[in-house]
Amino acid sequence: MFKDCQGIPYPVYGAGNVSYVGDVKGAVPKHSVVEIIVNLPAGSQEPAAGQFYMLHPKRSNHLLGRPISVYKAEKNEKGEVEVTFLILLKGDGTKELCELHIKDEINLLGPCGNRFPCPASNKKVLIVGGGIGVAPVAGFASTLPDASYDFYASFKSGSYGLENVKADKLVITTDDGSVGVHGMLPAALTEDALKAGNYAAVYACGPTPMLAYVKHISEKIGVQCWLSMESRMACGVGVCLGCTIQTSEGMKRCCKDGPVFDSKILPMEKPVASVAGVSVQPRREPLSEEPDLSVNIAGVKFANPVIGSSGTFGFGTEYSTVFDVNRLGGIASKGLTLEPRQGNPGIRVWETPSGLMNSIGLQNPGIPHFIQNELPVMMSLKPVTIANLSGSTMETYVEGAKLLDATNVPMIELNISCPNVTAGGSSWGMTCSAASDVVKAVRAVTKKPLVVKLTPQSLELNKVALACIEGGADGISLCNSFQGIAIDIERGVPVFENLKAGLGGPAVRPIAVRLIYELVEAINTLPEEKRVPVIAIGGIEKWEDAVEFIMAGASALEVGTATFANPYAMLEIIDGLAAYMKRKGYKSIEDFKGIIQK
Repeated sequence: MFKDCQGIPYPVYGAGNVSYVGDVKGAVPKHSVVEIIVNLPAGSQEPAAGQFYMLHPKRSNHLLGRPISVYKAEKNEKGEVEVTFLILLKGDGTKELCELHIKDEINLLGPCGNRFPCPASNKKVLIVGGGIGVAPVAGFASTLPDASYDFYASFKSGSYGLENVKADKLVITTDDGSVGVHGMLPAALTEDALKAGNYAAVYACGPTPMLAYVKHISEKIGVQCWLSMESRMACGVGVCLGCTIQTSEGMKRCCKDGPVFDSKILPMEKPVASVAGVSVQPRREPLSEEPDLSVNIAGVKFANPVIGSSGTFGFGTEYSTVFDVNRLGGIASKGLTLEPRQGNPGIRVWETPSGLMNSIGLQNPGIPHFIQNELPVMMSLKPVTIANLSGSTMETYVEGAKLLDATNVPMIELNISCPNVTAGGSSWGMTCSAASDVVKAVRAVTKKPLVVKLTPQSLELNKVALACIEGGADGISLCNSFQGIAIDIERGVPVFENLKAGLGGPAVRPIAVRLIYELVEAINTLPEEKRVPVIAIGGIEKWEDAVEFIMAGASALEVGTATFANPYAMLEIIDGLAAYMKRKGYKSIEDFKGIIQK
């Protein structure tokens, strides 16, 4: 077995089997903390108190494992190592772990990190745990002689994880007074109490403010203090350097140099008031009434900011038997050209990790057919109808706009961004001059509100957008799919007939958020009367994604690929957005739109 210079075995990667899953008794609310036991093969390294594992279910939707501290570890009669974890249901990753079943396989990397140093003398020590941070210190306590320590546990409500704690004195505090002392940790553990305990050392794990307090009172009276820290990490073995924290000895890795640190080297700075120059939002009181989700785009009112994206939602009726499409804010039609189009030959869709490539090629019935057949049905629905206008030549754009202008369609989305056609499409959106020319030409023949849909492929994207605004655009929608290439490795040929195809889905979202942020930033340099709203597109699948785009500056958003994976996605986004706004005290979309713009 390989060991580092401190004699600690290097982590090992392997698989285990879940032998137990159950809610942790006493955790509030119910089902918020889950206990799982994983059986490791006989001969596996037993973890030491304070160490953790990177846990990654074999059937997972996430790229990375999650670092979970060891609560308990022991060998069974078969020689297997049974490792017990307490998992707080916090995000999608921990939710996946909490939903494991008995006999499920799980990948583990570990044991990782250092350990709690053993007490240097026979003097009593103090152990402090806060929330889910109770798990590792309770595990440490179980390795010490009974009554050789005092234990303070602090929770918001209820208490858990203390079954194996055999302390001389056990003190529990709860914010709501449901168990033990009413209040936070300082209500019970004071500087005087720490002095009276005459402890040789203090060991603590929990929320950062609690650790800062423990550090302060321990160092003030000169007691050695060990703190188990937490940080986001990717590898768990010390190579990615993603989990480093600031210390007086430089940047230290939580996964390798920690997670247990001498408190004296930890600055424990005050909570960050700003990030990247953007102030952290002050807390608001939750709303007692329902928030207003309506938005105004170029004079057109939408009941909410969620729009079915062009090319992914047909003409609105196709999903009408699947869910209530009338709950949407808007629906953008299939890309429309003056003449009917059959689209591209060959393979048209190709799934990629967290994304979908497509090469549809603007198949559509043509604008005259749309006006006579599909438009009346779209207009009978409650969502705002948006006609997505595309073309291959200036003349076809203009003639199509003329026909749409004579209808009662409320808004036109001028598509100069389609990546899947050989003529026209995104070529119009690549340069300022081409984009400006087509926008001006269409603007000259229609008084309809005109939103221009841009391609992320342009090397001068923001300049193109500003040129479109100068040419008469009432709004910008961004971004259409990103160009990519897929290769059939069995046949040794490209997947798509046109070689390149459009990529959309969650994989592109962080890039799309950046593009929206930078575009809104550029638009904000214009005089206020010339600024236009931006509709975000790009990998939106959950309400959290919608909030990100709105905070980046978007006024509304179009959802595309997510509907294929989950037909209820847009409804869940609307409901989640409303619940978020109510919880955070935002009465309208405007209350948090663009809040990260400096």
